[in-house]
Amino acid sequence: MKRGGTVVVATKNAGKVREFAHAFGKLGMNVVSMFDYPGLPDVVEDGATFAENARKKAREVAEALNLPVMADDSGLEVRALGGEPGVYSARYSGEGATDARNNEKLLRELERVTDGGAAAEGLPDGAKLLSEARFVCALALYDPESGAFTESEGEVPGWIMDEPKGGGGFGYDPLFWVTAEGKGMAEMSIEEKQAISHRGRALASLLRRLGAE
Repeated sequence: MKRGGTVVVATKNAGKVREFAHAFGKLGMNVVSMFDYPGLPDVVEDGATFAENARKKAREVAEALNLPVMADDSGLEVRALGGEPGVYSARYSGEGATDARNNEKLLRELERVTDGGAAAEGLPDGAKLLSEARFVCALALYDPESGAFTESEGEVPGWIMDEPKGGGGFGYDPLFWVTAEGKGMAEMSIEEKQAISHRGRALASLLRRLGAE
């Protein structure tokens, strides 16, 4: 990727588009997404891992557009739930899943296995930390001309809270407490989040591999 160019990101998640646009904007690059190519069919994310899904999305969209495409697959792994929701994070609550419904299901499942958080560690404001968890992100950039992938991964550890905090972020961010920062993911500015988040770390690693930083 060259400074001043355009990168195609295989996503229809507006939150991800904002984060990628912010990151690449600092390199003078423009981000376009599947919102800019409405005729493309959705890619079925049936991989067993985040990396498999990222590779599949990148390759299918790149071959359809005949352009290099970057894709990510990311999600939440919760220790008390045996790693769920994992690769099903975006559709955890079933067909037509929304962030709100996914978060509601997550809390219901954790309440079931943690006895309502009665023995959970508490924060000063009374919120409870129900389970250790981590966000994971896999990135894949595919060049259809060379048939080559450039890949990276990133993760950030934390805890799931029993109530949302902050008005920023998306997905499970409102329920994710970042112990190292002493605040919730949704309480961070986009700059703070990208400095420590799973997606920010994966992106920084990918850019280093591409020689873009």
